[in-house]
Amino acid sequence: MARVTSASPSSDAPSPVRIGVVGAGQLARMMIGPAIELGLPLRVLATSAQESAAQVSASVRQGRHDDEEAVRALAAEVDVVTFDHEHVPTAILDGIGADALAAVRPGPGALVHAQDKLVMRERLTAGGHPCPRWWRAADAAALDAAIDEAGGQVVVKTPRGGYDGHGVRIVRSAQEVQDWFADFPELLVEELVAYRRELSAQVARRPGGEAVAYPVVQSVQKDGVCYEVVAPAPDLDDAAQERIQQLALDIAADLDVAGMLAVELFETAEGDVLVNELAMRPHNTGHWSMDGAVTGQFEQHLRAVADLPLGATAPRAPVAVMVNLLGGPREDLAAGAREALGEDPEIKVHLYGKGVRPGRKVGHVTLLGDDAAELLERAHRAERIIIGGPQGPDPQEQA
Repeated sequence: MARVTSASPSSDAPSPVRIGVVGAGQLARMMIGPAIELGLPLRVLATSAQESAAQVSASVRQGRHDDEEAVRALAAEVDVVTFDHEHVPTAILDGIGADALAAVRPGPGALVHAQDKLVMRERLTAGGHPCPRWWRAADAAALDAAIDEAGGQVVVKTPRGGYDGHGVRIVRSAQEVQDWFADFPELLVEELVAYRRELSAQVARRPGGEAVAYPVVQSVQKDGVCYEVVAPAPDLDDAAQERIQQLALDIAADLDVAGMLAVELFETAEGDVLVNELAMRPHNTGHWSMDGAVTGQFEQHLRAVADLPLGATAPRAPVAVMVNLLGGPREDLAAGAREALGEDPEIKVHLYGKGVRPGRKVGHVTLLGDDAAELLERAHRAERIIIGGPQGPDPQEQA
């Protein structure tokens, strides 16, 4: 007969890793549940008590992400600092590391590649990772020369600060981004890629190098914002899945990432992929995994930055879909969620507690099953009910 014994409490037992999250948006909010389940004390740095995560967190410090005193005060209270977004100045993070206030994960040497697109392009190109053709432009003459070389039209991006379609313009002349030259010493210029679709490859990596990959997914954008995701990406064979997953794993290792890494990709008509963007945190294209994978991305990020064993990434169903809820005419989203849940009991609704305004990400829905088209139809039906009511306008028709 097996015997189970319990050890007496020991003063040598390790204390739970205390985690500080800079930023209190929806990503920080969705870390709170997994942190509770893992027994990891979590504290958020919020600009106000009304922010998404601050509304539901038991431990909040108020302050801005670019306020050195506030970020250092958070670091002094925790063991690990991680992020809801990438906009923390590198110098602040360097100082935290130099003074050993807390571990910073991902570290500033890795995070800069998600903060600065020119740094990212330089490093990825040097590492042999596939990227669109690109140029640096310090002035209008350099930009016009790049436009001529690219065939008359390019994508111009601000090196820092851009997200969800902000800081990105498709232009035919330097005059169209003249205002940006006043704010940035250089702009990133890229060829306009004729891609077939957008893919995203997510991986998680611990500080010591252990890493796991999630299924590669297909994403669709609406006005520069992620709108829907299908996991795994349809019509992507096993060999392509493995090749793209390995690319993301290689990038994570090359940059020494600790935590989640999302590699957003363009897939060409020939089946090749080009790296578009990097994000070193949980990412919109991974929200499906909260309900659709053995280990969701928010739990996985916490495991990785706390240096805990990583979880399995296997999907729980043949297909998972995620549809973002983008603000529309209805302000009472809870009432809409109640109606959507009543109509489709298999739908999972995640609301962010944010004020509604047109186009703003205020939540998402997920569904699991066997048929992507059928699941997307149901998910968009739930979206329509939550955002506009059963008789409201179809958000897809407004895309």
